[in-house]
Amino acid sequence: MKKLIKIYLTFARIGVFTFGGGYSMLPMFQRDLVEKNHWLTEAELTDFFAVSQCLPGIIAVNTSTFAGHKHGGRSGGIAAALGMISPSIIIILIIAAFITRFSEIPAVQYAFAGIRVCVCVLIVNAIVKLWKSAIVDKSSLVVYAAVFAISVFTSIPVAILVVAAGIAGISIKAIKKAGKKT
Repeated sequence: MKKLIKIYLTFARIGVFTFGGGYSMLPMFQRDLVEKNHWLTEAELTDFFAVSQCLPGIIAVNTSTFAGHKHGGRSGGIAAALGMISPSIIIILIIAAFITRFSEIPAVQYAFAGIRVCVCVLIVNAIVKLWKSAIVDKSSLVVYAAVFAISVFTSIPVAILVVAAGIAGISIKAIKKAGKKT
């Protein structure tokens, strides 16, 4: 039971202190799940995050469920998902009661503008950390460059890009393996 409470509280903390959706939560996922608690490796976090983008639902909740399940089984997945969503539900209910009264106040608008800038910085920081574990050789750099270019210059859905990158990874590994046998 202590393990489930720790899982719930860890994800509730992430849910309370991050704003802007799944991408903005990535730095806290990385710090709390990989560096602090050692529940996941960098590669596992990257994999869970990538798969979560392909699934219906909220990226942060999907990633939390995968991570919680990895660390605490089915109950851990449920505890992580509940931990992730409960702060949002409480905060949204409180804000909904007051938002119409405060949304036009310039200080509130400026605060949100500042928060958006901060979230961008946190996302870039997470990308740099994940880059180190994801781009491990020339092949992964080529896959990265191709996916980046396609995502910037086309409107192909993320799920298709993730599947295509997975197929590319399998193909590259098979080609390398075949090359070693000859």
